[in-house]
Amino acid sequence: MSQPADARPGLRERKKAKTRAAIQAHALRLFSIQGYQATTVEQIAEAAEVSPSTFFRYFPTKEEVVMHDRYDPLLLAAFHAQPRELTPVQALRRALAEVLGRLPADDLKLEQTRGRLIFTVPELRGRFMDQIADTIQILTEAIAERMGRDPSEFAVRNFAGALVGISLAAVNDLTGDPEADYLAAFDRGLEHLEAGLPLDPEPPARQ
Repeated sequence: MSQPADARPGLRERKKAKTRAAIQAHALRLFSIQGYQATTVEQIAEAAEVSPSTFFRYFPTKEEVVMHDRYDPLLLAAFHAQPRELTPVQALRRALAEVLGRLPADDLKLEQTRGRLIFTVPELRGRFMDQIADTIQILTEAIAERMGRDPSEFAVRNFAGALVGISLAAVNDLTGDPEADYLAAFDRGLEHLEAGLPLDPEPPARQ
């Protein structure tokens, strides 16, 4: 994020990123087939055609291979790049469409697998909850910068918290339905936020 907008990582950095992504992809596929607890680092390394020591150079623990989110920096950069006349919600919806909406189906499915694992594996869920405060702070600073506001303002922090809550609700859909469309659920939640979070009357009970 500190690089100029037109800067491109060097060959070595690109190779490292490719290896990291491959290890994570193979890990997520194995987790979805065998389960998180039953899958070993050795199995992941074999599937990715690397040694276990190489695995640990990229991910210090098996837990970390799930927690690593390679799209967050891209989403944040896309959010900052949106036209200033857009509201924060409009900018985030467009950033999501540009980054996640353009992913190949297999890559998006792996991201949904990652989200489902985080919510269903106790140690991963605990780790994720520990990171929520950091996520809210990052969003608070991004929204404040975009709006020319102070990140310590209650309204800014509260708005960032609402965005995180909507994201959590969308990921939670995946725990009950692995085929749920996370991106569509997140976008629908953002649309609801933009409308003021109205609570529509409950539908009448069926006779």
